[in-house]
Amino acid sequence: MLSAAPTLMAITVLEELQRRHPERFDESVLRTLQRRVRQWRAENGDEREIFFAQEHPPGRLGLSDFTVADALGISIAGIALPHRLYQFTFAHSGWRHARVVLGGESFQALTAGLQDALWMAGGVPEEHRTDSLSAAFNNLAEHEELTRRYRELCEHYGMRASRNNLGQSHENGSIESRQGSLKRALEQALLLRGTCEFADLAAYEHFVAETVRRLNARCARAWEGERASCKPLPARRTVDFEEIDARVSKFGVFSAKSALYSVPSRLAGHRLKVRLYGAHLEAWLGGVKVFECERLYGSVEDRRPKRIDWRHMLPSLKRKPGAFARWVLRDAMFPRSEYAQTWQHISQRLPERAACRLMVDLLDLADRVNVVAELAGALGALHERDELPDIDALRERFAPRPTLMPSVHVVMPAAAVYDELLEAA
Repeated sequence: MLSAAPTLMAITVLEELQRRHPERFDESVLRTLQRRVRQWRAENGDEREIFFAQEHPPGRLGLSDFTVADALGISIAGIALPHRLYQFTFAHSGWRHARVVLGGESFQALTAGLQDALWMAGGVPEEHRTDSLSAAFNNLAEHEELTRRYRELCEHYGMRASRNNLGQSHENGSIESRQGSLKRALEQALLLRGTCEFADLAAYEHFVAETVRRLNARCARAWEGERASCKPLPARRTVDFEEIDARVSKFGVFSAKSALYSVPSRLAGHRLKVRLYGAHLEAWLGGVKVFECERLYGSVEDRRPKRIDWRHMLPSLKRKPGAFARWVLRDAMFPRSEYAQTWQHISQRLPERAACRLMVDLLDLADRVNVVAELAGALGALHERDELPDIDALRERFAPRPTLMPSVHVVMPAAAVYDELLEAA
């Protein structure tokens, strides 16, 4: 049986023997059979693949890879953070740099992480290796080629681009092993920290950077030797963003990579140059940056995410408050959940026109006096008591009118008084 099909498992052979010879073989012989199959393969089996350990001279090879880090259980302000980690490492010394990536394995994430690593290291390796990143390689072509942007990136830094063979992750072993050690170090640091909760993304990024700094301290001596062998950096960085054209519609929004963003109404009708970075985007008009915000990424639950800033829409809503009730972007613009809850409450208790006017007045109050959080707390308390908001009372509470100042009448003295003072002096 093994001669005909060398990959048969011992349990399969045993089941066949039991079928051919009932009551002769029982389960107790499985371990013996496994040893004999292993012995047969050593004597008569096919040739097995041999792995060749590689020597990595200083400054020759740098490697990049992404890894999914959702298993760390990180949350930002109570919301789970699905993300990846980009890591670059030098094969000889093991020096590394890591960066939090919110989207997928995009070209922006690759070029931003790689350039950060090279400038932090202060030098460039001769060769840069990745796996089959679509941001770097045209894997669908008959002859796989570097993408134009990745080729230009490597040429800018004077690196030779390479990749491991498809499905052969062991060829990228220097980075694969360090991905595991990075995640283990982060897990241990989180255990010491006692929580996976962070106040904001910047705090988590600082945590990752500090963990990487401690890992690099272990290879400081080897890194000092390798740094001297690296090629010098170019005079400047190259671009680490993707630029697309986007037209702001009459609704005050534009679309970029399946996400919808609102902008100030003065930009309606303009065509913008949108620069997409890994974590944020910038909108430029005629060489002037006119808008910047956090970049959104689609998910399985929400393939068309929206970032609608209520302050962008408020001036028009104040002129046309009745449009609020059936506005298609209404639910995406509330600054806090208490405001959405208040709208649900008043829309059920008041006529539509009155409910729209009250909601717009509440948003106007929050914007004009800058009391978004404070007003949200007051609205939440009113909802718990099943009371409707009183806009006049809330204005008096959060934006009281200044008291009238007394009128002061100043009597100017006669000029002769100064003459008397001068004569007395």
